[in-house]
Amino acid sequence: MMNAYDRNYLEKARISLGRMLDYAVYDLKYDLADYWDMFLASPVSRQFERGEVSVLAGKSGVELALMVAGKEQEYTKPFFSEGKSEEYWTGWALAYYQWKTCLSFAQITELIPIKEIQGMYSPYHEMDIRQFCDRVSEIYAERKPHTNLKRKRLAVGLSQSQLAKLTGIPVRTIQQYEQGQKDINKARAEYVINLSRALYCDPQLLLEYNGNGSHMLLTMGRLTDINTIV
Repeated sequence: MMNAYDRNYLEKARISLGRMLDYAVYDLKYDLADYWDMFLASPVSRQFERGEVSVLAGKSGVELALMVAGKEQEYTKPFFSEGKSEEYWTGWALAYYQWKTCLSFAQITELIPIKEIQGMYSPYHEMDIRQFCDRVSEIYAERKPHTNLKRKRLAVGLSQSQLAKLTGIPVRTIQQYEQGQKDINKARAEYVINLSRALYCDPQLLLEYNGNGSHMLLTMGRLTDINTIV
């Protein structure tokens, strides 16, 4: 199974994201939701998701927090409580879920806001992390009203016919992808690339996470199920 980055960096990444949120809330005095929006808008979130070692292993949580806050943010000496705060657990658990699913942080918290994840601290901080992941996946599936392709198309204001003209993909094929009659994860690579260009997004954002650990990868000219090649 493919994950977002090498497992060797996972625990360091979880600690860093947990410390980042803890420091941002308790030392820099940000509201959790406001700070999370800043994180999503910063390059740091994409670097983290892609598994860039300079961010995952090369920066502490405090350093990440200050990078997100920007150059004008004054350094404040961190105060770490003996126990782990709810904010720390939120980052620690969310880092694991992002690593496991390869979803972006934006994709996850678009449907499950960061404060709702924080609210899962009790009882999930006392459970195996896999139980937290199972519950988040259930909520994600329940709330996802459209396929990623349809959401992106609607967001840019294109009709299916207009998208077909821009991409050279038959309207019926686009309809089948949007309705789930065809699996976009198994589409020809050129289809997904053409769609992503027309919709101004990364090709991976058009793929669907199926919730059971199966992920897709653009390889050898096709989008191929990772579980069939590793």
